[in-house]
Amino acid sequence: MNQAKRTVLAGLAAAVPRYSMTQQEIVEIGKTLCGVEDGDLDGFLDAIYQGTEIQRRSSVLLERPEGESPRQFFFPASQGPADHGPTTLDRMQRYAQESPQLATKVCRKAIEKAGLSSEAITHLVTVSCTGFSAPGFDLALFESLGLSPETQRTHLGFMGCHGALNALRVGQALARLESKNRILVCAVELCSLHFAYGAQPQQLIANALFADGAAAVVLSSEESKAESPQLPGWRHLASGSLLFPNSQQAMTWTIGNHGYTMTLSRKVPELIAGNLRPWLESWLAQYDLNLSEIATWAVHPGGPKILAAVSESLSLAPDSLDASLSILRRHGNMSSPTILFILEELLRRDAKGPCVALGFGPGLVVEAALLHRE
Repeated sequence: MNQAKRTVLAGLAAAVPRYSMTQQEIVEIGKTLCGVEDGDLDGFLDAIYQGTEIQRRSSVLLERPEGESPRQFFFPASQGPADHGPTTLDRMQRYAQESPQLATKVCRKAIEKAGLSSEAITHLVTVSCTGFSAPGFDLALFESLGLSPETQRTHLGFMGCHGALNALRVGQALARLESKNRILVCAVELCSLHFAYGAQPQQLIANALFADGAAAVVLSSEESKAESPQLPGWRHLASGSLLFPNSQQAMTWTIGNHGYTMTLSRKVPELIAGNLRPWLESWLAQYDLNLSEIATWAVHPGGPKILAAVSESLSLAPDSLDASLSILRRHGNMSSPTILFILEELLRRDAKGPCVALGFGPGLVVEAALLHRE
């Protein structure tokens, strides 16, 4: 393998909100909020939620009154077809309230695992596509973590499910600038804020898949002899990206009056099957690697069909995507932090490199990272 200059991923940490519900419990909430009265639609929703293979999902909107099971109070029951639920303003106010807490929790864990003090962080790279505010949760971290006021920050917004891979690319570039640099990357997504009312099929599918979560990691150059007691962890070697041709409407994420709206074409698995392998083979060849030499795969689980399309396109062994499927089942699709959840899961399994991480997002774009671990 071509020994490209490496970046250490130290202190990898992930977290979900305090309360979660089973997929069976969530579908019943979905029926109430969507105003389901049609028996056929009732069965359709059951089939969609079951087909995701998700078992539980977490949300910042869940509360637990004393002596009761977790419940949500943010979304009122639908009052009819003209009811689209809380406004985008309502949802963004809740995002501004909740995102700093989850970000702080996961960043503290990452810094601690990296064996660093907050004052050692020189750069902060944040990621989110489910909310915006200014000042945002990135600035809130300065106070909650005790970061230096001279910490340099970069925010990657609205990039979708592959956003954490983009952040690793930015972090790698910053780590290579100076050996003293310590880059804290934090991805936070509160997808549950964008639950869509109504019976539009693509929105029903999005309602069934997405969940809340956050993940963080500290990056430094390998030459810096990072202090992390957790090493050996992942080393980030390289990154790549491809915009699939004629795919601009295959996946979209737009701002509406009542939350953000996702569209997901049935052609996405077909686009992956037709474009991923030839590009990936060419990209890996730059590092003297071929597909058969990749020991570990970390693929963002956009849904079971996405994982199946990747597996089929690359002719992977049946268990190659077990870690991705495990995270999907336990937590759902948390958008950008999900790939870091998978990398953490692979560390727990003592997975080795070379490892390829893949994520898909609006474009349609695939983002890739090449990692290694002895």
